[in-house]
Amino acid sequence: MNNLKDKWVLVTGASRGLGQLISAFMAEQGCNMILHGRNLKNLEQTAEMVKKQNVKVHMVTCELSDLHAIDGMLQAIDILGVDVDLVFNNAGFQIGYHEDYYKTPDDDFLISYKVNTVAPIKICYHFLPKMIEKGFGRIINTTSDIANEPQQAGYSASKAALDKLTVDLAGKLTGTGVTLNLVNPSWCQTDLGGPHAPNTPESALPGLVLPAFSSDEINGQLINAQDFRNRSLSDALLKLEN
Repeated sequence: MNNLKDKWVLVTGASRGLGQLISAFMAEQGCNMILHGRNLKNLEQTAEMVKKQNVKVHMVTCELSDLHAIDGMLQAIDILGVDVDLVFNNAGFQIGYHEDYYKTPDDDFLISYKVNTVAPIKICYHFLPKMIEKGFGRIINTTSDIANEPQQAGYSASKAALDKLTVDLAGKLTGTGVTLNLVNPSWCQTDLGGPHAPNTPESALPGLVLPAFSSDEINGQLINAQDFRNRSLSDALLKLEN
């Protein structure tokens, strides 16, 4: 299992839900955190949780549907002068649920692709070369198992596009010490998933973070977090790698 103490971790969508849980978990492992959210006020609770672990914390803000703002956020992270070792592209956006799916608005697709596909891939493009140069890095992109629901076409299609791009990029990383994987938390009771989801957010751990701790052999894979629920991190890693 990788010892990630003192590594720098970027988590997008860190202000609540799964992003907040990921941030707290990684801080417990001794990681220094860069927390992303739409505004600083929403990040304060997560920042306070993380600081209790006596790790370093920075906060960055960005609206991920604004592609120019993403460039600004990445520049702000570079100015911090730290090496980002791990990235959790956790943030996602579901614009609407349309029973009359034949009338799905065009903007559903445009906004969904910006937030759920283009934003995480831009972040991958920014950090992957630096990770390859160092010989170590982990990027984990959060995906979805939504299927046969055209009512959520913008969201599901944008996640499918992210899956394709992630696997294709991962194929270029063999032997570099850097890995790129997908994690699927399944339907959880978050602000995005709603109160009727069958899974608690906590059930997605440690599955959501497994690729951060796994060997270089775990690359370009889709990991279903619920397969590892109620397991310790070490037990979950054994199951993943065997």
